[in-house]
Amino acid sequence: MATARAIRQVFLAVEQAEGAGARVRRSIGTAKLRNFSPFLMLDHFTIGKGAGFPDHPHRGQETITYLLSGGVDHEDFAGNRGTIGPGDLQFMTAGRGIMHAEMPHENPDGSPNVGMQLWVDLPQKLKMCEPRYRDLRSSEIPIATADDGRVTVKVISGQSQGVDSVRDLAYTPVWILDVTIRPGGRISQSLPQGWNSFAYTLSGDTVFGSSDSTRLVKKFHNVVFEQTGDYVEASVPDNADSEARFLIIAGQPLDQKVVQYGPFVLNSQEEVYQAMLDYQTAANGFEKVRGWESEIGKRMGY
Repeated sequence: MATARAIRQVFLAVEQAEGAGARVRRSIGTAKLRNFSPFLMLDHFTIGKGAGFPDHPHRGQETITYLLSGGVDHEDFAGNRGTIGPGDLQFMTAGRGIMHAEMPHENPDGSPNVGMQLWVDLPQKLKMCEPRYRDLRSSEIPIATADDGRVTVKVISGQSQGVDSVRDLAYTPVWILDVTIRPGGRISQSLPQGWNSFAYTLSGDTVFGSSDSTRLVKKFHNVVFEQTGDYVEASVPDNADSEARFLIIAGQPLDQKVVQYGPFVLNSQEEVYQAMLDYQTAANGFEKVRGWESEIGKRMGY
C-alpha cells in the first residue's frame, strides 16, 4: 500500500549576501541542511544592476539554474556563452573543470533578476568528466494539471500526473517540478522510492502532509521530507487569499563522501588540494584559465 512521506523538518531560508552584490536565500548547504545527497546547495537568488557572479571555477558537481524573472548571461573559458530568460533553465556539468561567469541583465524597468540555483553532486566515477551545458527553454517544458485544473505542474525533470519531462538533463538522476495550487486545490505527487526530496516555497501558503500530520508553510521555506514513503501531498485551503507556488525536488542519493572547498566538490581532502593546485597551475582541465577573462564579467569593472 502506498504511503505518504512524513515531514522531517521545515525552516526559513534566511537572506544573505553572496557573490558581488547578490542576495541569496540559501536553504541547502547551511548548518540546517548540509549535504542532503545528492544535493549540495540550493540558493534562491536576487541579483540587480551592477551585481552578479564574475569569473569563478568549479570542479566535481553540476549546477542547475532556473530563472524565475529577468535574464542571466553566462560565459566560460571554452568559448561557451548564452542567455536564459524567465522560465528557462541551464544545466551545467563542471566535471574536471570549468571557469565561468554568470551575470544578470539590466532590465529596462529596473527589476531584479530572480531565480534558483541547485548544486548537485556528481558520482565519483564522473567527477573528472568533460564539462557540458544544456539549456531547457520555458516553451519546451511540458505542463501537467490535476484536481480539475486547480493544480498546474511544470514538469522540468521527472514525471507528474502521467506527464513525462522532455529529457534527462543531469548525470545524477533528479526530478524538478514547479507546482502552482489555486485555493481549494490538492496534489498527491509520487516520487521514486529511496530518493531524498524537499519542497521550496516561492509564494502563498501551502499545507504539506496528509491526514492528521500537516504543516502550513509560508513562502521562502524548505520542507524536507523523510526518505521513506511513495508520495508527498500538498494543498491550499479553500479560503486562502492567493494561490501557492513551490518546487518539489527529488534526487537519487549517492553513497560517497563529500569533501567541499568552495566551488570544488570531491571525495577526499587530497582531491580538493589537487583541484586547487590544478586551478592555480592551469592544469588537468584548467589549462584554459591562463589569461582568460570573461567579457560579461567586465561589466562590473573588474
